[in-house]
Amino acid sequence: MVHAVRVHHTGGPEVLTYEDVTVPPPGPGEVQVRHTAIGLNYIDVYFRTGLYKAASLPFVPGNEGAGVVEAVGPDVNDFHPGDRVAYAMAIGAYAELRNVPAAVLLHLPAAIDDRTAAAMMLKGMTAQYLVRRTHHVKPGDVILVQAAAGGVGLILCQWAKHLGATVIGTVGSKDKAELALTHGCDEVILYRDEDFVHRVKEITAGKLCDVVYDGVGQATYPASLDCLKPLGLWVSFGNASGAIRNFDLLTLSQKGSLFATRPTLATFVSKRHDLIATANDLFEAVLTGAVKIPIHQTYALKDVQKAHVDLESRRTTGSTLLLP
Repeated sequence: MVHAVRVHHTGGPEVLTYEDVTVPPPGPGEVQVRHTAIGLNYIDVYFRTGLYKAASLPFVPGNEGAGVVEAVGPDVNDFHPGDRVAYAMAIGAYAELRNVPAAVLLHLPAAIDDRTAAAMMLKGMTAQYLVRRTHHVKPGDVILVQAAAGGVGLILCQWAKHLGATVIGTVGSKDKAELALTHGCDEVILYRDEDFVHRVKEITAGKLCDVVYDGVGQATYPASLDCLKPLGLWVSFGNASGAIRNFDLLTLSQKGSLFATRPTLATFVSKRHDLIATANDLFEAVLTGAVKIPIHQTYALKDVQKAHVDLESRRTTGSTLLLP
């Protein structure tokens, strides 16, 4: 028997239960991984609350982890016991031991430790598709990153700055402002104290932004659109404050023939070669020092309820890990 966190019915953090479970041998195309570190992400909250639907109840939440291969199932040739591995976008990570589809698993470079890997796979690959594929950030671009001190935000800001963009970030406190300024932001807006649209206009001398990366959702819509220059791109990639329910397509024409997209990492890495290319780009960015992975909180797996409370209360910054 090993321990895992299961959700028997959706709801608040209290539905996360730490239990004994039995893990069967890996099946065809599966790899059994003993976790050394597990990533905490806001998508875990969406599944816990039912905003995103799990395949069935009960389920083990969590979409990101790193560890060591213990066994491989039939038809698995690329992984062997003892290999260091990591993955993202494979629900079931809140466990000491689990079976993972080999198709989503990645070998870790020797120079990237397990905790860094568990903290960066989902958030880092999200940042990769945002700055390299959703919009190919280039020198001279001016971008706005909502929630710049969050897990994705800190990686996204560093990467965009490395690519030559001017980076404006919104944050909720002075401590978070300092953090964002040391992780790629040129300017930071305290959204609780300032009108971020007005400040963006001031910072850009009225020219506004080429792209707004918005993982906040309801609380920043439609104001995020007012930060874009004509033909600018609004990238809504998360719903931390709640899902947007009142999107009006006509608004895009009224505010300057804007473009809007609601991407998800799963689409960008659905093919094995795209997954490997995305991960390799992330590994290179980390290994060269262009992007640093800030791990600011760790919790024991059994304390997962507190971790979710802190995440939803915006008490966390950077990446957070659950440790088996």
